[in-house]
Amino acid sequence: MDATASTPARPPSSEPPRHSAVRSLLRLWPFVRPVRARLCTAAVVAVVASCISLVIPLVLKWIVDGPVAAGAPGGVWLGGGFLLALGVAEAGLFGLRRWLVARPLAGVEAAMRERLYTRLQRLPVSFHDRWASGQLLSRATTDLQLLRMFLAFPLTFLLVNGATIVVGCAILLSQRFSLGLVLLAPVVPLMILCSVFEAKYALAARRALDQVGDLTTVIEESVLGIRIVKGFGRHRSQARMFRRLTHELRTTELHKARLLATIWGAITLLPELAIGAALVLGTVQVADGALSAGTLVAFLSTALALRWPVDSIGFLLAMSYEAAMATDRYFEVLDAPTAEAAQAPPEGAAALLPGPRTAAGTADGSRSDSPGSDGAGSARTDAPGRSGAPGSSARPGASGGLVFSGVEFRYPDAPGGTPPTLRGVDLHLASGETMALVGATGSGKTTLTALVPRLYDPTGGRITLDGRDLTTLSRDEVRGLVSVAFEEPTLFSASVAENVLMGGADLQEADLRRALAVAQADGFVAALPQGVHTQVGEQGMSLSGGQRQRLALARAVAGRPRFLILDDPLSALDVHTEALVEAALRQVLATTTALIVAHRPSTVLLADRVALLSGGRITAVGTHHQLLRDHAEYAELMSGTGPVTAGPVPRPRDASGGTR
Repeated sequence: MDATASTPARPPSSEPPRHSAVRSLLRLWPFVRPVRARLCTAAVVAVVASCISLVIPLVLKWIVDGPVAAGAPGGVWLGGGFLLALGVAEAGLFGLRRWLVARPLAGVEAAMRERLYTRLQRLPVSFHDRWASGQLLSRATTDLQLLRMFLAFPLTFLLVNGATIVVGCAILLSQRFSLGLVLLAPVVPLMILCSVFEAKYALAARRALDQVGDLTTVIEESVLGIRIVKGFGRHRSQARMFRRLTHELRTTELHKARLLATIWGAITLLPELAIGAALVLGTVQVADGALSAGTLVAFLSTALALRWPVDSIGFLLAMSYEAAMATDRYFEVLDAPTAEAAQAPPEGAAALLPGPRTAAGTADGSRSDSPGSDGAGSARTDAPGRSGAPGSSARPGASGGLVFSGVEFRYPDAPGGTPPTLRGVDLHLASGETMALVGATGSGKTTLTALVPRLYDPTGGRITLDGRDLTTLSRDEVRGLVSVAFEEPTLFSASVAENVLMGGADLQEADLRRALAVAQADGFVAALPQGVHTQVGEQGMSLSGGQRQRLALARAVAGRPRFLILDDPLSALDVHTEALVEAALRQVLATTTALIVAHRPSTVLLADRVALLSGGRITAVGTHHQLLRDHAEYAELMSGTGPVTAGPVPRPRDASGGTR
C-alpha cells in the first residue's frame, strides 16, 4: 500500500468499443420497450411544445406587417394575447413531458440495476477474481445514473431538437429561400466537426468512467481495510495514491471539457456568423423594397428560435457518447458467460461412467487427461503399511460419498506454461466419513475444497457426490447438498440470526439455536445487546475474529448438509473454546460426509482419515497415527519443523493485486 502502488486492476474488457454509439445505445431497447408508449407520448408532446416556439415568429410577422403598419393598437393587444397563450401552452407541454418520463425511467433504472445484480450473483468466482469490486460498483451506480439521464433528456431532445430544426429550416426557406440557404451554409462543416468530436470524446468518456471505477475501488478497499491502514500508519501513502488517481480523473475531465468547449464553440460560432450574414443581406433587401420588414422580423425570430436547438447539440452529443460508453460497460458484465454457460454439463449417462473424465471447454482452452494410473499422479507406492492409498480409495465404481477421480485444475488467468494447481487428484470419502486434508501452504487445499460446491469447475477429471457427476447437477442443487465454512469468515450487514440462517432454506428457530450451540456461539450471542437480533455491522467487524469464525461455522452446519466442507474452521479460536467446539462438532460430523482442511493436530483428530496434499497431488492417505509413523512430510507438518511452503504453485493475481 505504498504511494507508488499501481492503479487498481481493470477488467480485461476495458478497451473502448470499436462500434458506433448508436449501436451501443440500441442495446437498451429491451429495457425501454415496456415503457415505450409513455416515452413516445412524451417525445410527441415535446415536439409539439418545441414547434409552438416556431409559431411565435409568424405571429410577430402578422403584428408587424398588420396592426403595427396600419397603426391599429387593438390588433397589437390581440397579437400579444396570442403570444402569451402560446408561451403558456409551451410551458405546460414541457411540464407534461417531464411528468410522463419520470416514473417509467425510474422503473427502467431499477430493472437494469436488478438485472446487473442478478447477473453478478450468477457469474463464476473466476469472474470476480479478475474484476475489481469498484469497477462493478461504478457500473451499478454511476453508469446507470448516466443511462437514466440519457433516456430522460438527450434521447428525447435529440429527437425534439432535430424535428424543430427541420421544421424551422422549412419555414425559413419558405419565407425567403436565399436567406435560408445562407443560414444552412454551416451544416456541412458542423457535421464534419461532430464526426471528429465523436471519435475523440468517446475515448475520453470511456477513460473517465474506468477511472471512476478505480477511485471507487481505492475508497472501498481503504474503508474495509481501515484497521490495516491505521495500524501500519499508511494513511499518507493511501492519500497520495488517491490524490494521484483523482488527478488522473481531473485531467481526463478537463480533456473532455476542452473537447466539449471546442465543439460547442464551433456549433455556436458558425450559426451566429450565418445569422449575421442573413441579417445584413435581409436588411439590404428590405431597403431595396424586395422584402417586407415583417418578413425579416419573422425570419430572424425563427432563426433565433432555432439557436437553442442548434447550440444544445454539442452537450447532447456529449451526454449521448457518455451514455454509449456506460452502456458498453454495463453490458460487459451482462455479456460475461455465467458459470452454467462456461462449462455445459456432459450428456446423458456418460457422466455416470466410472473412471477419470476430461472436462471439455476449460477456461484456458485446453483438454488435459488425468494421469490417474500414472505413478507420478498417484501415491500407490507411497509409505508401506498404510491402511489406505489414493489409488485404492478412488476405486472405480464406488458410488457413495465424495469421490475425486483424476481431478485437475488450472486457474483461468494462470500464466501459460505453468503447471496446474491440482494434478491427478484421486480421493474417496465414504458416505458418513470425515477426512482431514493436510498440506503445506500453497499445496492447493483451498482450491480443492472450492471445487466441491462448484465455486470452480475442474479442468480435468471429475468429482461425484453419491455417484452423481458434479457437473450434471445444477449449482443450486449442489449448494443444497454441500455447505462450506471458509477460512476467512464473511458476515453481512445483518443480524446474527440472518447471517446464520443463510446456511439453508426454510430454517427455523430451533435450527438457529442448534447451530449456535454446535459452534459454541450461543454464549456470546446471548450477551449481545439484542441477542440473535443484534446487527453485526459490515463484515462483522463489531465482533472478534473468533466470534466471526464461530458464526461462520454455525452457518455451515445450520442446514444439516449432506456434505460439509470446512476450511480450517477453528484457526481463530483459543484452546479451550476449540476443545468445546470440537466436542460439539463431532456430533454433526457423525451424520454427514465432511472434508476438513486442517493445520493443527487437534483439528486432524476430528477426522476418520487424513489425506496429505503435496504439490497439487494426494501423496498419502491414512489415519493420523499411521501417517505420523510412516510419512516424513506429514510428521514434519504436524510437528511444525517441516517446510512452510509447498513450492512454486501458480496462483493468479486477483483484481486488487493480491493472490488467491
